[in-house]
Amino acid sequence: MTISQRPNIILFMTDDHAPAAIGAYGSVINKTPAVDRLAAEGTVFENTFCTNAICSPARATLLTGTYSHVNGMTSLEGPDHKFDASQPSFPKMLQEAGYQTAIVGKWHLGHGEGHDPEGFDYWEILPEHGVYHDPDFVTADGRKKYPGYVTDIITDLALNWLDKRDPDKPFCLLIQHKAPHRPFEPAERHRHLYEHEDIPAPPTLHDDLDSRAPAAHEAEMSMEDLTDEDLKGVPVPPGLSPREEREWRYQHYIKDYLRVIAALDENVGRVLHYLDVTGLDASTAVTYTSDHGFFLGEHGWFDKRFMYEEGMRIPLVLRWPGVAEAGSRHEELVANIDYAPTLLDMAGLAPHSRMQGRSLVPLLKGEDGEEWRDAVYYRYYMHLDVCHNVQACYGIRTRTHKLIHYPGHGSGADGAKDAPRTPAWELFDLTEDPHELHNRYDDPQYADVVQDLTEQLTELQRHFGDTPEGVLPAPTAS
Repeated sequence: MTISQRPNIILFMTDDHAPAAIGAYGSVINKTPAVDRLAAEGTVFENTFCTNAICSPARATLLTGTYSHVNGMTSLEGPDHKFDASQPSFPKMLQEAGYQTAIVGKWHLGHGEGHDPEGFDYWEILPEHGVYHDPDFVTADGRKKYPGYVTDIITDLALNWLDKRDPDKPFCLLIQHKAPHRPFEPAERHRHLYEHEDIPAPPTLHDDLDSRAPAAHEAEMSMEDLTDEDLKGVPVPPGLSPREEREWRYQHYIKDYLRVIAALDENVGRVLHYLDVTGLDASTAVTYTSDHGFFLGEHGWFDKRFMYEEGMRIPLVLRWPGVAEAGSRHEELVANIDYAPTLLDMAGLAPHSRMQGRSLVPLLKGEDGEEWRDAVYYRYYMHLDVCHNVQACYGIRTRTHKLIHYPGHGSGADGAKDAPRTPAWELFDLTEDPHELHNRYDDPQYADVVQDLTEQLTELQRHFGDTPEGVLPAPTAS
């Protein structure tokens, strides 16, 4: 494959965009015409999962194709909250192979020498989470402030870079949006969207968490935990029953979330339009994903972190003209460790030996997926995090079942070592119980399933170089 034959690459990574709020994934709460266009002209991966449902670790996995215990980014707190940017990454490898590389938007991997983006010809990133209105950006030359709405500005920067690139070289552009991260602050043009309608609530909004592990009961991420900032200072109407108050809070929460997504989808459409009018559409592979999932009222919750479906499931929509069959859908189990090997393979490059995922290119080309993985390994480290008090956990997700272990300890949260919990397990039969309402771990009828999944979990930990204790090896640059 010559440089001229290699596709250009654009990857959209959003923050907290759950598949349940994307039309192509069957959303009943909003419409996303631009992302749906990508799906209609490309392919949708139905079963894609993150391996650690929290912002910074997911972004490190995107770049390196490795699990958190390998790249060192396990959490948002403590010693493991800054990325060692000297590590091998797919942008560095693309750059070395002749690609022009750029990243705009959310980085959230630390700042300063050794932590700012490496392997990019151009970068302009938000400091930490950034803000929605009149944001600052960090650049190699210092900080800049732009007036306006952050989702629009990120797109402006991306399109400006595309205008200035060398047209004779392929490019890889990462457009990493802040949206739709909390607190949800819509653009002014969307401030009244959905104002006079009720958004359908998920069937598990009033889940009482019966039979779930203690971790589910002590987490602080229910509708009742939404802050005044989340509710924009609107007081809860007096006289509501607890059930009615939860439903009222859900409506305020979900409408602002969807308003933020409206601008996000519009800006995806702006980039697709640019590709159309410049004639780059046929030579550019476009991918849309999110760093992790998000609870949209399921189990009465917001946020992520848990290994339940809504936390770990992420969207993956990919349009690659001439390769990915338009309108196709894939059911294979995909993990975000697969992204880096895939993007390298698209450019005709082998993955780095350190990368732990698999290229999706054979699946995109219609090759038999029977030898594909039959399980995904997941680990969340931030035991009793200061924001939502979620216990650390790890586990395995197959096509039909999910086994989750809460070891009672973890890393990355202040005071975690002083707050151990009794270890606990959960088993869900995803075929019979897709909403994960019934923990079957102690059910004698599932004893064989528990034994089989426990053995598989141990084997996956060995395969990926992890340990039940979570002892982290130092990341290496070679």
